[in-house]
Amino acid sequence: MTLPEKMKAVLLIGHGGLDRLVYRDDVPVPQPEQGEVLIRVRASAVNNTDVNTRTGWYSKAVRGDTNSAATTGYDGESDDDGGWSGALSFPRIQGADCCGEIVAVGAGVDADRVGQRVLVRPMYHPAASETAHALFTFGSERDGAFAQFTTIEADHAVAVDSALSDIELASFPCAFSTAEGMIQRAGLRGERVLITGASGGVGSAAIQLAKRRGAHVTAVTSPSKTQALRDLGADATLGRDDAVPSDAFDVVLDLVGGARWPDLLDALAVRGRYVTSGAIAGPIVELDLRTLYLKDQVLIGSTRQEPEVFTDLVRYIERGEIRPVVANSFPLSEIQRAQEEFLTKGHVGKIGLSVP
Repeated sequence: MTLPEKMKAVLLIGHGGLDRLVYRDDVPVPQPEQGEVLIRVRASAVNNTDVNTRTGWYSKAVRGDTNSAATTGYDGESDDDGGWSGALSFPRIQGADCCGEIVAVGAGVDADRVGQRVLVRPMYHPAASETAHALFTFGSERDGAFAQFTTIEADHAVAVDSALSDIELASFPCAFSTAEGMIQRAGLRGERVLITGASGGVGSAAIQLAKRRGAHVTAVTSPSKTQALRDLGADATLGRDDAVPSDAFDVVLDLVGGARWPDLLDALAVRGRYVTSGAIAGPIVELDLRTLYLKDQVLIGSTRQEPEVFTDLVRYIERGEIRPVVANSFPLSEIQRAQEEFLTKGHVGKIGLSVP
């Protein structure tokens, strides 16, 4: 195909409110460097990390929940360290989810890859870094999928063979790889697992991924979403304000944090494993060390992923072992409206974005 010089894209021009997302039609098309591929983006989706990065929630200066300033931002207090890895470079093209087609390759990449349908690994160790635990997030430390074209190191564009639509495939990368990473870190087997934030992208993904391992899943959700989560495979549900039974679970997969966090450790059995990859209700929690050591519990943070987490996920998709959960979709030009709907938390699963 003949590639244009300019493309449509959403630029994040700084930390702040929805007005910091600017849709443009004159952004230069990126060129793949050595070892990279150029992808024609077909679809993306909205994630908590997109909102958190926009507002600068990752800053240590921010102590509240993720929704409190999600439409307005934090008035500059998080500019110095608002990204995953500290200060971000602006303008930035966000978008951690990407389904697209390889249309060009850089030096050192097999030209036969042109035409492949791919999903992009959203979190990875950058090849050029000599730091063992360096982390790049697609759409944060480098430009992502809120654009017609994007580039990525070739190894992180993973070919996918599926009859699912672009929007459906784009619902998988960020949420499902986060959930799969948590599950692999916990070593979850056919055990009793409690999942908080279960109606969101990561939570609903975790239900499916835990069930494929034979786990007994209890999902924390609102009453209106109970049936939808049972349809995904949840064996039982608890309301967000319900009492959580003590010593009832082998594993807790937590995306919420907040004031009720101590209840989650009480809910774990002896030698139970707690895994966190989010804190939408607030990152500052109270820990009673007696609960931790008297019950021989294990606390696990989960962000970095081994490469096989994402390739395992793609194989699950290809074998039809998991299914997409897309509540609604918007054109990329309406990203502000898409994020507004996302922030109401009235849906189950993901909000998709179609790219023109």
